[in-house]
Amino acid sequence: MIINRQQQRWVRKTHRFLGLFLGIQFLMWTVSGLYFSWSDIDQIHGDDFKKSHVDHVAFDLPLLDAAQLGIPIHALSLRNIDAAPYYWINDSVLVDAYTGQITPGIDKDQAVAVAQAHLKPLGMIDSVYQIEAVGPHHEVRGADFPVYAIAYQHPDYPVAYVSQKDGRFLSIRHQNWRWFDFLWMTHTMDYQGRDDFNTTLLRAFSLLGLITVFSGFALWAVTTPVFQRKKT
Repeated sequence: MIINRQQQRWVRKTHRFLGLFLGIQFLMWTVSGLYFSWSDIDQIHGDDFKKSHVDHVAFDLPLLDAAQLGIPIHALSLRNIDAAPYYWINDSVLVDAYTGQITPGIDKDQAVAVAQAHLKPLGMIDSVYQIEAVGPHHEVRGADFPVYAIAYQHPDYPVAYVSQKDGRFLSIRHQNWRWFDFLWMTHTMDYQGRDDFNTTLLRAFSLLGLITVFSGFALWAVTTPVFQRKKT
């Protein structure tokens, strides 16, 4: 196989251009991959901040009068909210289990109590605030809003999230999770919602990455003496 100098220059330029164009993304894939492989996923999920088990409380409850509520009951679960029983009915209605009264949701103090029941002592609370909606990059995206955020004065800046509608503990986010989430975005190249692993951008860069590898092999081949024109 005879390769002339012009063809060599074309292969070399193609490889260099692709390497320059894709280099930053290759670096991010490598950095994020290293971070993922060296991270404890349970720690990322915040298990170090959570209690190993949540204490259960036994309640002596009166019979629930569905007719008094005025709604048919298709699904029912019991919530322990600040040591008080509540029914979560049809995944939409919160009812005081003692009085049978419908409540619009929990307040800040109850949200703090729910978080404290699920978490180890994390120090002083820095702030408690309600979130009505978030963008696609927020750390509690995908939740059923509104939710309460409880931020703690802690070196890892943990924030616990509790559902305002039904008093359910949702999640805890901290600094290592935020790094993981950012690197996950760069890894999947989903810069809109972070969680789509089938983006057009990712597919395009993957194909270009494959072409870059093959162009490197081609560059090696065309610069190897065995492929050069023999002098007469």
